[in-house]
Amino acid sequence: MKVAILAGGLGTRMTEETEIKPKPMVEIGGRPILWHIMKHYSRFGHKEFFIALGYKSEVVKNFFINYTAFKSNLTVDLSKGKIQIHGDNETEDWIVHLIDTGRDTSTGGRLKRLQKWLGSEPFMATYGDGVSNVDLGLLAKFHKEQGRIGTLTAVRPPSRFGGILFDDHSVAQFTEKPQIGEGWINGGFFVFEPEIFDYLKDDKSILETHALEKLADNRQLAAYRHEGFWQCMDTLREKKILEDLWQSGKAPWMA
Repeated sequence: MKVAILAGGLGTRMTEETEIKPKPMVEIGGRPILWHIMKHYSRFGHKEFFIALGYKSEVVKNFFINYTAFKSNLTVDLSKGKIQIHGDNETEDWIVHLIDTGRDTSTGGRLKRLQKWLGSEPFMATYGDGVSNVDLGLLAKFHKEQGRIGTLTAVRPPSRFGGILFDDHSVAQFTEKPQIGEGWINGGFFVFEPEIFDYLKDDKSILETHALEKLADNRQLAAYRHEGFWQCMDTLREKKILEDLWQSGKAPWMA
């Protein structure tokens, strides 16, 4: 399937990073979180991406325009202004469409602007600021079996604080690792039929309210429950969680 990624937001809760770059370009392990998301999709055979750009779109464009050059050996002929890229380094076999969707466009509006690019087949979609180890093959299979317009991945978010383990009325142990919360939330990682665009009118359309809530009212939104790893990156604290996982060599989304 084609994959749409919403990557145009401002990232207002991470201004230390996002003053100079859009949030999807904030790095984990020296790579933008956008790259980590795309790498996950590509492992399941989804290698054509449609990235909805907005805030500081030029940063994303520059990254992909120069991606192969930065990963390759180069010969630069200064007198002729020519650069030869030597194809002896591995790179990604992705097709990446970089689509400007407006700086102030809402989430649904960004997806709506991709309509002509995505065509008339089912497609996957996600946000540009969260990683997971969700099995995308099982997600696609589940969507097909449900026969709905949309499927979202429901996740149990990590709690914001460490936990306490009890022994009767005594504290037995403090747990420092994030614990899985009680409730289910929308974790992104969607599969949509092209009918989703009927619920999106213009740039002001909000995916979560104008589409997902109405789909739910019409019994046209399925939920694939993912019990495994999921983590968004809305704050610097959450960035540190992801960075620590990467540096440990045990990043679940890269397994």
